[in-house]
Amino acid sequence: MAATAARVKALRGAGGRFRWRTPVVAGGVRGAAQDAAGQQDYDLLVIGGGSGGLACAKEAAQLGKKVAVVDYVEPSPRGTRWGLGGTCVNVGCIPKKLMHQAALLGGMIRDAPHYGWEVTQQVPHNWRKMAEAVQNHVKSLNWGHRVQLQDRKVKYFNIKASFVNEHMVRGVAKGGKETLLSAEHIVIATGGRPKYPTHIEGALEHGITSDDIFWLKESPGKTLVVGASYVALECAGFLTGLRLDTTVMMRSIPLRGFDQQMSSLVTEYMASQGTQFLRGCTPLRVKKLPDGQLQVTWEDLESGREDMDTFDTILWAVGRVPETRGLNLEKVGVNINPDSQKILVDDREATSVPHIYAIGDAAEVPTTVFTPLEYGCVGLSEEEAVARHGEEHVEVYHAYYKPLEFTVAERDASQCYIKMVCLREPPQLVLGLHFLGPNAGEVTQGFALGIKCGASYAQVMRTVGIHPTCAEEVAKLRISKRSGLDPTVTGC
Repeated sequence: MAATAARVKALRGAGGRFRWRTPVVAGGVRGAAQDAAGQQDYDLLVIGGGSGGLACAKEAAQLGKKVAVVDYVEPSPRGTRWGLGGTCVNVGCIPKKLMHQAALLGGMIRDAPHYGWEVTQQVPHNWRKMAEAVQNHVKSLNWGHRVQLQDRKVKYFNIKASFVNEHMVRGVAKGGKETLLSAEHIVIATGGRPKYPTHIEGALEHGITSDDIFWLKESPGKTLVVGASYVALECAGFLTGLRLDTTVMMRSIPLRGFDQQMSSLVTEYMASQGTQFLRGCTPLRVKKLPDGQLQVTWEDLESGREDMDTFDTILWAVGRVPETRGLNLEKVGVNINPDSQKILVDDREATSVPHIYAIGDAAEVPTTVFTPLEYGCVGLSEEEAVARHGEEHVEVYHAYYKPLEFTVAERDASQCYIKMVCLREPPQLVLGLHFLGPNAGEVTQGFALGIKCGASYAQVMRTVGIHPTCAEEVAKLRISKRSGLDPTVTGC
């Protein structure tokens, strides 16, 4: 919601109203556009039907403006396509969390006998049934977004957009029909798509990405996940939880950009649950065998030695690229970073063309990695805090804990860990909070508001914990890393 508010604010002036430009008189850009066949004019045109684009469009419509949304999903190399709602709804947060939940339920079934449930046999998992249920839910969300736009009188076009000039966009439908749309203000909210390592022989022909995994009708079977991003670890985590033979191949460190102590604990827990890791390795080629299996050859970067194994599925999770290449941005003078292809914006999310905006994920907002042991964080990592403020100015309070849910089932809680990164100087402003354990998303969301509002360590310590929850452990952090004391504490 905070990110959405920031995006909307970027379109508003000091008085809280949208800063609409004065219409150009006939004979200018708008006048010329109105003569084109099929031309329609809007106050705001949003390119991209994901979370940001839809929120922006609906907010503008509520302010009484004439709004249109243009959205088009280019099928993945494997032919996967989906409806309105963007990555989050279709191939990201929603199906990921549901499959993560399916894996957690498997763990609960294994815990059940400890709580008196007489589960007397091995319980199999049916991928097809799970996938159908998840996909049906996603389709219901697609329809819901269509209905919401219609209710708010936002016009929706399922067309692939590119700029004609600063105020006009050409859209091409699946069948090739063209539509011209013009608007006083344009917001680009096209998001990104998974990257394929095309330099690896057979990668494109034989691999899939997160654009495909959630829409598979049949189980992926023995799977190699290539990458160390949160997408890689989340997918590997739920695949292992669904009792599939899963291996993660990582070239360097896991969860780059996240706190590295927490990242190490995440992978340690995953390994304890059965996920296999090939560290310091990079794939060289993928070959499809006559029996349909995929033979992967990789290199150990330290020794230079080559090795190989066979898998049923290769999932590439090696990063994402912004969907900007087909927008014809150079035509209208919208500047992009030549390396990342991301659009350059100012603090109001305006591009180099004042009435064209680009929106995306905001920085330093709370997030959770839905690995088998969830990792939630808000603010700075320990590494970032030290780099920004200096080690002598940073205090880190930390503790291991045992969730109550783990006690009766005798689950291993050796990776359940919390740390709070603070400024050392009183009142010890909280710079970051990192939580590894059950329901990390809910716990982190609860503390995010306080931290964003400038909470201090002392204020958090004065918080009365809700007992018996894992979240109350945050208010018990008394051990500083500087003290050298054992940070192990007893849970509820």
